[in-house]
Amino acid sequence: MSETRSFAARKARLMNRWHAMRAGRMRAQAVGFVSAPEPRTIGSFARGRQLVAGNFLFAGHLLEHAQADLWDLPVPDAAYEHELHGFAWLDDLAAVGDRAARATAQRWVWGWMERYGRGRGPGWTPDLTGRRLIRWINHALFMLQGNDAPDSDLFYRSLNQQTHFLARRWHGAVSGVPRFEALTGLIYASLALEGMEAMADPAVKGLALECRTQIDAQGGLPTRNPEELLEVFTLLSWAAAALSDAGRGASDDHLHAIERIAPTLRALRHGDGGLARFHGGGRGPEGWLDQALAQANVKRGQPEGLSMGFARLSAGRTNVVVDASKPPKGRASYNAHASTLAFELTSGRRPLVVNCGSGRSFGADWRRAGRATPSHSTLALDGYSSARLGDADPSTGREELIEGPTKVPIEFGRVSDGLRFQGGHDGFAPTHGLTHARTLEMTFDGRALAGEDMLLALNDAEKKRFDLAMNATQLQGIAFDIRFHLHPDVDATIDLGGAAVSIALKSGEIWVFRHDNTQKLTLQPSVYLDTGRLKPREANQIVLSGRAMSYATRVRWSLSKAQETAVGVRDLTLDTDSLTDEP
Repeated sequence: MSETRSFAARKARLMNRWHAMRAGRMRAQAVGFVSAPEPRTIGSFARGRQLVAGNFLFAGHLLEHAQADLWDLPVPDAAYEHELHGFAWLDDLAAVGDRAARATAQRWVWGWMERYGRGRGPGWTPDLTGRRLIRWINHALFMLQGNDAPDSDLFYRSLNQQTHFLARRWHGAVSGVPRFEALTGLIYASLALEGMEAMADPAVKGLALECRTQIDAQGGLPTRNPEELLEVFTLLSWAAAALSDAGRGASDDHLHAIERIAPTLRALRHGDGGLARFHGGGRGPEGWLDQALAQANVKRGQPEGLSMGFARLSAGRTNVVVDASKPPKGRASYNAHASTLAFELTSGRRPLVVNCGSGRSFGADWRRAGRATPSHSTLALDGYSSARLGDADPSTGREELIEGPTKVPIEFGRVSDGLRFQGGHDGFAPTHGLTHARTLEMTFDGRALAGEDMLLALNDAEKKRFDLAMNATQLQGIAFDIRFHLHPDVDATIDLGGAAVSIALKSGEIWVFRHDNTQKLTLQPSVYLDTGRLKPREANQIVLSGRAMSYATRVRWSLSKAQETAVGVRDLTLDTDSLTDEP
């Protein structure tokens, strides 16, 4: 299978190169826009100012070169190069919008055309070309202001060439976000540029097919990555808007996919406006989620049951999101995490319990560490994750997630004073004969979350496997840790001689973690892996450590607001958007 994928990847690269060279050499006519493009992408004003000042932060690398040309900079790795040629940074320069930002954008865009416009360089892939075309069209008026006719003709000619390349190569993009980017870019360009509307028809049909095959009944993706789902949702919304502006309607499959995704994103949205961080996804760019939901104008509420395999408990000012399904498989698991039954908790707009997140922008070691079960707020056996990493794919260098849970039964219910979630997974059964079961109960006012974690050997075969694992430890028990990773902005201290942990949020709320005193409680260092920073942020984690000595081990714990914490808190503390690593 890996050899087949490697051959397919090599063939795709050769075809991209061939068609890129053809497009770059074609005598494309300079065309114009059918109508003035309306920008739909939003950028970061702070990042735009940093770019103008010569601070280049891409894919976790910061290069500081005042007055340097973007294309003269040394390239640290492929991910950095990927972000450069996708031109999403153009959103940030447009967010600044002054004369210096415009001059910078013009210099870098026309510099790209001079160096790579004839089909050379790494930017000629379907997904990057689609992403680039969307930005160039969105910000065309911003960039063309003050340019003379020859420069404008060069810009339009390059749009023409890239659109022709995309029309021939969109089907070469990998299914998922890359193909959605390629198809949306082609629809965008063919409807915006004069004389190219016919190129939109195959893209509209291709997008309908992707919506049917890639968006499931829960409104989710095979990768189960919330941030990727937001990207796809945004692309589908942009494509639908472009079709509407051109007097054409989107297909039923396209519109139904938008209607399915919107409630799922709402279920995965924390109180701070960010997404739950699972399976390689982050919280999403600031403001994008709310803007995308507002533009889509889908009124359906959050679905009952699971949303893309995640469960949600929400009451009062507190919400919890739980990974309540099997992890992705195959190529969809290249960024997946061993996070089954892990949860995140947000109080108001303040994250409290989190997962460490994706470490892909900090190098291969951090990326692998972020995917392991100990990097999540759940139970892990000593030295084992609930799923393992396979061998690296020769064509991508990425590892699939293998040997993960095959059974993840869940149940929703109510108790006398609140909501209940119950789930389990058999990820530890093959190695230790143990099933992890977790119960979470949230009070109706959202002021308390009670949890119970159990390790169970459920049948004779699993009991025999547990006995073998016990023998390997000379009957010392199977070590386990239940981890609760805390957000870096949280202050935590151990109280009552190790019986509790006091947790203070910047809003002024105080939460208290307690346990049943059957296991050892410690407060240990942790990390918060945020792709927008240069290095991992220091954080803390609450850890309950113990040993499973029998066929059934039970640990009870709770998180609750201190009595003196008010029902409603006016959270007026402002968060700063900075490229520094100050916590």
